[in-house]
Amino acid sequence: MFPQAMHDKPQPMNIRPFEPRDTERVIALWVDCGLTRPWNDPLLDIRRKCAVQDDLFLVSESAGVLNGSVMGGYEGHRGWVNYLAVAPSCRRTGLGRRLMEDVESRLLSLGCPKINLQVRHGNDEVIRFYQSIGFSDDHCISLGKRLIPDE
Repeated sequence: MFPQAMHDKPQPMNIRPFEPRDTERVIALWVDCGLTRPWNDPLLDIRRKCAVQDDLFLVSESAGVLNGSVMGGYEGHRGWVNYLAVAPSCRRTGLGRRLMEDVESRLLSLGCPKINLQVRHGNDEVIRFYQSIGFSDDHCISLGKRLIPDE
């Protein structure tokens, strides 16, 4: 646990579906967490998600501060998780686990049998987190093809 987290009284976390008013705060969170990339426009990613299964786009807040997000999706064969973000000040508090449990529960209620996600090479801390909540390496190579460039 971070030193300040050990001494501070835990604040209640509210996990809820994303709302358009969250857009700027979510993008700021993603930037703070190092999730944005030059080839992905985060505003377009949010707009696209809001058009498809928007109930699987979740955020968390505590005392009015947005401190977490996760996007889930399900296409009938596999579920996917993207943009799991926890504010640096809230890491190691269980928030990431709670966000994942919530999105997993929603995917399971849709009949989703398995969840896939991607972690960038070298992000060992995040890999250890996912392993601690039951994920394992599928020994697959992730390939991608951009159909619509974010310009």
